[in-house]
Amino acid sequence: MEIYLIEVLLGLVTGFILALTGAGGTIIAVPLLMFSLHLTVAEAAPIGLLAVGLSSAIGALLAFKQKRVRYRAASLIAVTGALTAPVGIWVAQQLPNAPLTLLFASVLMYVAVHMFLQSLHENEKDARILAAPPCRLDDISGRLIWTFPCFRALALAGTSAGFLSGLLGVGGGFVIVPTLSKATNLTMQSILATSLAIVALISMTGVISAIAMGALNWSIAIPFCVATIVGMLIGRVFADRFAGPRLRQGFAILVGCVALIMVTKVIWTAIF
Repeated sequence: MEIYLIEVLLGLVTGFILALTGAGGTIIAVPLLMFSLHLTVAEAAPIGLLAVGLSSAIGALLAFKQKRVRYRAASLIAVTGALTAPVGIWVAQQLPNAPLTLLFASVLMYVAVHMFLQSLHENEKDARILAAPPCRLDDISGRLIWTFPCFRALALAGTSAGFLSGLLGVGGGFVIVPTLSKATNLTMQSILATSLAIVALISMTGVISAIAMGALNWSIAIPFCVATIVGMLIGRVFADRFAGPRLRQGFAILVGCVALIMVTKVIWTAIF
């Protein structure tokens, strides 16, 4: 019963953070599971991936109803990501926990630094103008003009996001959002909505692969994921009150501290 309550509490915290900070908030799920339930990265990653997939699917569905999702771009990235997500899961099952933990900590630190720097300029207008991005919107139809450079940029983003999604149990939004920002002239609302749809599709592909490999612990996954969704719905009520660059900076600092703790723990275990 005590373990069950911990799983539910972790899910509520993850969902609440997700609602306040966006899809990137789910990156904290795997470290929480590792620290609280003493799971390895390979054990926690599929559980985090399921939580990422379900929560992103809800957000993507809402965005789709608002016609913000670029479904053709999302389909291309998701298909390429679906091909590499199972590979990432297989690699995670083969690697020792220590190097996998260090890799995860590196990703956390990257996300923390990127989010912190981004929050510093959140209220400033971006003066940079991307003259000719690979993927451009047609002025008449409003649809993306498909070219080989466009296809290549989106396919590479999907490949990277899919592999990291399976390997570490993260959604890959930290790869997809910057890529869409640089490779297209879509609005940020459309980029975030499309990213949610991609993350949901890639994550669920990874989850199916994890189930097939017997790598998903359902006794932990079910209460954790249900609680994550509940926490997300509760957090949405308060999201507007706490939104802003200060919140994102605080979350970035939290993520950075978690990364340092993970590295310290690996080094401590190796020495002692």
